[in-house]
Amino acid sequence: MVDKQAVQRGYDELAEQYDGWRERGGRGVDLLDDVLGALSPDARLLDAGCGGGQPVLARASETTDAVGLDFSGEQLRLAGEHAPTADRVQGDMTALPFAADSFDAVVAYWSVIHVPLADHQTVVDEFARVLRPGGRLLLCEGTTEWVGENPDWFDSGTGMAWEIAGAEATDRQLLSAGFAVTDRWGLPESLSDDADAVGENDDADAANEAESSDDPWTFFAARLPE
Repeated sequence: MVDKQAVQRGYDELAEQYDGWRERGGRGVDLLDDVLGALSPDARLLDAGCGGGQPVLARASETTDAVGLDFSGEQLRLAGEHAPTADRVQGDMTALPFAADSFDAVVAYWSVIHVPLADHQTVVDEFARVLRPGGRLLLCEGTTEWVGENPDWFDSGTGMAWEIAGAEATDRQLLSAGFAVTDRWGLPESLSDDADAVGENDDADAANEAESSDDPWTFFAARLPE
């Protein structure tokens, strides 16, 4: 099982390296623009697992009342530089420190994948809780279920771990939480392209299956009923 404290420590220690990887954005930013375009000018948006704030929180803060939540204090420090107008909160996605019906949209990019599999439904339920009726969710998840770790992420000597539920399980979790899935997109990018995510202690069969997928990542657009 993912050690949350180890994940937090890893992102603290590798804040600058990870920030450089995330800043490139890619197709995920285009999908974010679709969500932002559907929101009113006074909408409130939560970036759950905002990291250093780029590109998602920075982009969202241009047109919404954006809030970034992350487990890592160092990542939030960087988010203050990249998205200075956004509020920043340190917290855990399994128990979001916000009241019910607080947001019009939630986005979660490459963040739920660090949560233990047993807690993924809890996280999706929390997203539903803090969203207002009709609220929108944009969630990224690995297409194939995979659990693994890398003791030398970014060739740094710092470890990182992932627990990826897969697209089918995520679809079920969203429906269970009351969301209607309105769209899905495959994303042809892999954590191992630049971050060397596959480590020597991984489940080799699962890793190979994930690597062979045409679209290693799946984005879900979902919405709560009005």
